[in-house]
Amino acid sequence: MPDPSAADDAVAVFTDLREEGRELDALVKGLPAPDWARPTPAPGWTVAHQIAHLHWTDRASLLSLTDATGFGAMVEEALKAPDSFVDDGAREGPALPPAELLTRWRVTRDALAQALATASPDTRFPWYGPPMKAASMASARLMETWAHGQDVADALGVRRTPTARLRHVARIGVRARDYAYAVRGLPAPEGEFRVELTAPDGAEVWAYGPPQATQRITGPALDFCLLVTQRAHRADLDLTATGPDADRWLDIAQAFAGPAGAGREPGAARQPKAGRDQGAGPGQDAGRDQGAGPAQDAGPAQRAGR
Repeated sequence: MPDPSAADDAVAVFTDLREEGRELDALVKGLPAPDWARPTPAPGWTVAHQIAHLHWTDRASLLSLTDATGFGAMVEEALKAPDSFVDDGAREGPALPPAELLTRWRVTRDALAQALATASPDTRFPWYGPPMKAASMASARLMETWAHGQDVADALGVRRTPTARLRHVARIGVRARDYAYAVRGLPAPEGEFRVELTAPDGAEVWAYGPPQATQRITGPALDFCLLVTQRAHRADLDLTATGPDADRWLDIAQAFAGPAGAGREPGAARQPKAGRDQGAGPGQDAGRDQGAGPAQDAGPAQRAGR
């Protein structure tokens, strides 16, 4: 079966990014102010930090598309503090009233969606890693929005319903295989892997790599996406590796750019069984084209869990 997202046109990617943002927006828009200060699984980051980070990264993407000089200034600032610029970018948000932070994110998110939709499809725009096309940038923004949305959901005890939009996250995770080795100073395995993931609808299979490959990964697409974004520990996921190289990859997989992180601890909650459904009100508690690299398909360097 061919790569299920390789043939996706840019319009579909842009639409999916909009939907991912709206879903997270719906999760936080009615939160009481104290809930914005809830800690998330990312150490030191609250719900407000997560939304502030997405606003900061969306703004960087917008500048890349519309103001190369302004984006260059952001990069210069990042180079002054390479180990802390991601945290620094998220720090302003929590000091704002939640309504203002949410409005800022919405305005920037909408402006970015418009800029992506009208950008030249063949132009490569500057980024913290190699330049990338608008469709790749949209995929990267979707991955980050989904991953940080998971942190918010975990903090609020919310079960999110996985959607077909996860195909973008899964594709980045597969393409980033060799990067996961490189960032750890390890040699990448020779040959291709076969990855077969059961889509959220339970009927479709998203397949990557040659069918005859002996190194194989199988399991739910949701679990694979949680793994490559380091939102859950491998021990808590239903992923099967066939072959020693595939098994090793599952221990180090990451779809995001930057240094490898420690990830989540085994047993950490990912989708609480007693959490409230996403559709419930906030008061109800029932219960980065480089060929393969998050340097292009993911956002700025981020620590594990961020």
